[in-house]
Amino acid sequence: MRLTTSRKWIGRKWRPRLATVVVAILILVMALPLVGLFFFRLYENQLIRQTEAELIAQGAAIAAIYAQDVRDAGIPPDKLGAPMPQASGDASRGVDPDPLYRPIEPRLDLASDYVLPTRPAAMPATIDPAFAAIGARLSGILDATQKTTLAGFRLLDPAGVVIAGRGEVGLSLGGVEEVRAALAGRYASALRLRIPDQPPPPLYSVSRGTKVRVFVALPVAVDGKVAGVVYVSRTPNNIVKHLYGERGKVTLAAIAILGGTLLIGLVFLRTVSRPIYALIDRTERIAAGDRAAIRPLDHHGTYEMAELSAAFLDMAEKLQARSDSIQTFATHVSHELKSPLTAIQGAAELLRDSGSAMDDAERRRFSNNIVTDAGRLNLLVRRLLDLARAENLAPSGESTSIGAALALLPVDNRLAVRVEAGGEIGLLISAENAAIVLVNLIDNSARHGATQVSVSAASTGGKATILVGDDGAGISPSNRARIFEPFFTTRRDSGGTGMGLGIVLALLKAHDGMIRLVDSERGTRFEIILPVV
Repeated sequence: MRLTTSRKWIGRKWRPRLATVVVAILILVMALPLVGLFFFRLYENQLIRQTEAELIAQGAAIAAIYAQDVRDAGIPPDKLGAPMPQASGDASRGVDPDPLYRPIEPRLDLASDYVLPTRPAAMPATIDPAFAAIGARLSGILDATQKTTLAGFRLLDPAGVVIAGRGEVGLSLGGVEEVRAALAGRYASALRLRIPDQPPPPLYSVSRGTKVRVFVALPVAVDGKVAGVVYVSRTPNNIVKHLYGERGKVTLAAIAILGGTLLIGLVFLRTVSRPIYALIDRTERIAAGDRAAIRPLDHHGTYEMAELSAAFLDMAEKLQARSDSIQTFATHVSHELKSPLTAIQGAAELLRDSGSAMDDAERRRFSNNIVTDAGRLNLLVRRLLDLARAENLAPSGESTSIGAALALLPVDNRLAVRVEAGGEIGLLISAENAAIVLVNLIDNSARHGATQVSVSAASTGGKATILVGDDGAGISPSNRARIFEPFFTTRRDSGGTGMGLGIVLALLKAHDGMIRLVDSERGTRFEIILPVV
């Protein structure tokens, strides 16, 4: 199918299809849960909090065992560390001030806490034999616990020296930030960068898939002083590993998301995309001249699409009617202009070929025919221009009344015009255009033998009904249906063009009005409806 120039121009720039845009949006929406998991790290933060809570629980159990061993060993108070802070200090943070209960809540947060560098190396130190003996007794417990919990345990004395653990026994961790806080009697936790000593295994196996490590330092209180620190660390669970463990639920969730996305896509295809393509197909068929395509779509999908389709088909019907009207009008115009042109041409040819053989009376007769037909042509052209202006007229917003419009008319001695009622009603039409309507109707009455024209008006519901009647010969039943057709006239011989009522109809339509012929006992009566002010 040949494209129009405007469609070629519009098609120069690449534009995505509506279906492509919707599919892209659906894919983005479907990916949002994964984006939340991996980029906003919401779930990872929850796993870190869970790891910290587990380390607190494990460390508290080891701290209780260590505190009891310190008491049983009878270590004097002067060998213990700093005094523990008062419990009332926790009350400001919403913690129960009762010294019997000192709950510790997880505090780490990926959104606000910085990931610290790897833990500093332990420094050489001197170990106290009393604490070393306690550490030796507890080493077996720490090793057994680590095998099950996968956490790394370091038991420190009040000076920060490691007395139990898999490594670093006899070395000091007192320079580590969280250990210093615990030696002062305060719980501390930290996120530190983890540098794996082995390449990442498949599917992020246990303790191998995360680049951070959680460190927890719990102070051990004995007689109100710090008797040591339980220093615990563990790599939090990895998101991918955790999701793999929940793969059944994750698969069901993915199927639900995918199914919902496909359902949305099918609904969109059914309600939007398919009607649009059907409407495009109708447009191309109508442009190719297929009148059968001017009918409602089989499926509209949505209210807006039904409204769009109805508006488009209404426009197509009006354009088709306009095209038919122009074609009919062109046929009438060519017919009306052809008769005088033929007469002028014939008379001119006779004068050219036989004018020397004619007497003065014959030459004058043919010359008069040329002048008369040329005058008719001139009148037809003027009336065509009047009709074109009337059909393309835009409402000016002016208003007038019947009395004001009649005052603009020239005096016509052929008949009398009488306003019976409603002469002061305001009409939404300019005085000039209202005068053109009335002068055409009055002239039409005068040419059909009327001696009197009566005009009356009444207003109701925002509309004015105007009746224009005369006492002339009236219109025969056979001609009543054709009086508004262009060029239809019963007075062709007397100079009628048949365009007066067509101009009146076009002017009234331009002002949201109408005119029709109504029954009358005598003469002719027209009913005009116009908006009122």
